[in-house]
Amino acid sequence: MLIPSQALRITAPLDEETISGLHAGDEVLVNGVVFGARDAVHIKLAELIRTGAKLPFDITGQIIYYVGPTPGRSEHDVGSAGPTTSSRMDFCTPLLISRGLKGMIGKGSRSREVTEAIVKYKAVYLGAVGGIGALLGEKIVHAEIVAYGELGPEALWKFTVKDFPVVVINDVYGGDWYKEVKAVVSEQ
Repeated sequence: MLIPSQALRITAPLDEETISGLHAGDEVLVNGVVFGARDAVHIKLAELIRTGAKLPFDITGQIIYYVGPTPGRSEHDVGSAGPTTSSRMDFCTPLLISRGLKGMIGKGSRSREVTEAIVKYKAVYLGAVGGIGALLGEKIVHAEIVAYGELGPEALWKFTVKDFPVVVINDVYGGDWYKEVKAVVSEQ
């Protein structure tokens, strides 16, 4: 578990200086605005970009969290909010990164195309721990649906997060924390 005194604190949306200061394996606490979206929203966003239509939010500098939260006690909070498998969004992530997306939060490894786009366009992939969705949901202090409300929990969300715990998986330098850990474990 992340220990706040040891973690880096960053604020979203992200700028290039913040991103360049992050390295694979860094423990990070995210604060600010993060957008929540899963597969169905990514399909819609990719289609909007391909047709030249306007996106329902300004993607520049933003972080997308791959999540479909459970309902909370009010319309502006959520219940459990654990990460979904990131590779399911790989089909359009390079396109989103090329349009200004600077961060993604999820779980699991990314494709070569995504990691190359992260380096080329200076973005970052952050890993959230699966299985602790209820605790992660508590780090979302405000939630509202931005678009595609008909998708229910899989709508496009705007979250305000406070000290949301993640680990840098892929950085702008080509670092890959999963590969680094695997190499260490293989040597033992």
